[in-house]
Amino acid sequence: MDFHLLPFLKVFGVALGAGFVGAILGLGGGIIVIPVLSSLMGYGIRPVIGASLISVIATSSGAAAAYVRDRLTNLRVAMFLELATVTGAILGAWLSRYLPARALFILFGLLLLYSAYGMVRRRRLAEDGAPVPPSEWARRLRLEGDYHDEATDRTIRYRAGRLLPGFLVMSWAGAVSGVLGIGSGILKVIGMD
Repeated sequence: MDFHLLPFLKVFGVALGAGFVGAILGLGGGIIVIPVLSSLMGYGIRPVIGASLISVIATSSGAAAAYVRDRLTNLRVAMFLELATVTGAILGAWLSRYLPARALFILFGLLLLYSAYGMVRRRRLAEDGAPVPPSEWARRLRLEGDYHDEATDRTIRYRAGRLLPGFLVMSWAGAVSGVLGIGSGILKVIGMD
């Protein structure tokens, strides 16, 4: 086998495995790809972050299409939240230029710990089911919708609430994504819950 092909096949295998595990866990593959490529395979963290961001765009776009097709995505809510996420991502990408590589590794480790905590907490929130207080801005922006819950065979109606805290969480999620090269879903899902 050509030795120039071997590194490509290794990276491809890591990406394939990260996509598979990420899909099962509901996380982007970046949280797997970045530590494996930078720590275990010796690639620099900055190029790995850049490559991860490109793959995040591709994978999230593909997944988003399926959710839109199944009428599970509220495009008005999504676009409102994406304004904050993109703004945060631009600021995060700018900031990442000034952070040393060691700081990026430390931030990445802290994010993994936070995401583990968030998954445990999210499970408790799902069991709690406390109603969200109404929001005048959500009413004005028509940030309400419904979806069909297959498990209960019911239509669930909802209205977005707590818009300012949600906007701030999405800005933070975008900034973390811009700095670390991961999908911001692990922070967004916790924020939306």
